[in-house]
Amino acid sequence: MNDNTAAVKEIKELLGDKVRRAYVRSFGCQLNVSDGEKIKGLLQKMGYIFTEDEQEADLIILNTCAVRESAEDRVFGIVGSMKKLKELKPGLIIGIAGCMTAQSHIADKIKKSYPQVDIVLGTSAINALPRLLLDALHGARFSADISEYDDFSEAVEQVRDSSFKASVPIMFGCNNFCTYCIVPYVRGRERSRRAEDIIEEVRGLVQNGYKEIMLLGQNVNSYGKDLENGMTFPQLLRELDKIEGDFVIRFMSSHPKDASKELIDTIFECKKVAKHLHLPVQSGSSEVLRRMNRHYDIDKYLGIIDYIYSRDPDFSLTTDLIVGFPDESDEEFRATLELIKKVRYDNIYSFIYSKRSGTKAAEMPDGISDEEKGQRMRELLSVQREVSSEHYKRFIGRTMRVLADDVSKKKQGYLTGKSNEFIIVEFEGDSSLIGQFVDVEITDAMNWAVAGKLKKG
Repeated sequence: MNDNTAAVKEIKELLGDKVRRAYVRSFGCQLNVSDGEKIKGLLQKMGYIFTEDEQEADLIILNTCAVRESAEDRVFGIVGSMKKLKELKPGLIIGIAGCMTAQSHIADKIKKSYPQVDIVLGTSAINALPRLLLDALHGARFSADISEYDDFSEAVEQVRDSSFKASVPIMFGCNNFCTYCIVPYVRGRERSRRAEDIIEEVRGLVQNGYKEIMLLGQNVNSYGKDLENGMTFPQLLRELDKIEGDFVIRFMSSHPKDASKELIDTIFECKKVAKHLHLPVQSGSSEVLRRMNRHYDIDKYLGIIDYIYSRDPDFSLTTDLIVGFPDESDEEFRATLELIKKVRYDNIYSFIYSKRSGTKAAEMPDGISDEEKGQRMRELLSVQREVSSEHYKRFIGRTMRVLADDVSKKKQGYLTGKSNEFIIVEFEGDSSLIGQFVDVEITDAMNWAVAGKLKKG
């Protein structure tokens, strides 16, 4: 990818001493949020400051998600509503970035039907932003770049949303092609960053006071497979664990087909790697998993769980589940409920299946009504609430190390944070503690969190 230094310099000269405000809004997953932070980093380099009010912005960039068609419809609705804003502010520049725009038919649709949009930017073309923005500032009607680049924008400084929690992408793209998922088509094939660059970035973040490092990838377990003599993901975790400082390492997402004993051993043996694993199962039925093209069955999945619990029966697990996959039978759905009871997840992220054009699952016959899917979702959530209400009781009486990250939305004078086990913890405390590790003695358990008292000294 061409160096954008000249474009950045020219934009700064064009803007001069004028204050230019940018509104950047990211939708979807944490990888998208991280991309949004890189977009902000480039804009800051060009002289923009940021606003949370699109009405006062000179530049608007929507960083989009494509996981569900409803997400695309939402963005098109927002873009449509900006037509009036553009008429009121003819100099306003509007850009659409992210997974949604990586689909060529979407880029064509934007160009044809949404004349208020000036810039379209693909997921791996963030470094093209200065060039496209310069075109727009010079009056270009429409500029786009949705090419797939291997450039990871290592030189781009991110404008991070938090001063103590940082997301660090370690790889991009996906090779798995689950039948319901659009990600491989919009983020491309798996591409790993060099381990040296990741380690250097994390070391710099820790030196700057960051307490939580979240490693990101569509399937972090595949890290390094595309690199010549590259590290495996467990090896990368062990290298990051050696970095001096007081911080916790988390990661997501972890695909069960690549969740090895080496990975589990690494989690237990590293001091700074959180004692929690997010292991998306999607369904409790091996037949549904086959139709999903997940590359594992329930026996293999439970083998991983059994190995984890052989090391620590109280280990914290979370998962993703899809309800109502095409022609999911009642028996297949019941298998998912049984899996929840057997594994005893601390939390689940559940979704009603939504047809996604361009995926193989969208072509599958589906005789399940929306009403039935909704009923199944309610039943699944009820079962999980029972499981988590009981399972969270194991923490009562324990002292948990918690990274305080926000004031409580429910109780005045209380804070919330995440424990090493990725459990939400609520406790009484002053807001000055936000961004610090604290010890909390757990006294109560709910179905969504635990609560306790701050230990002094």
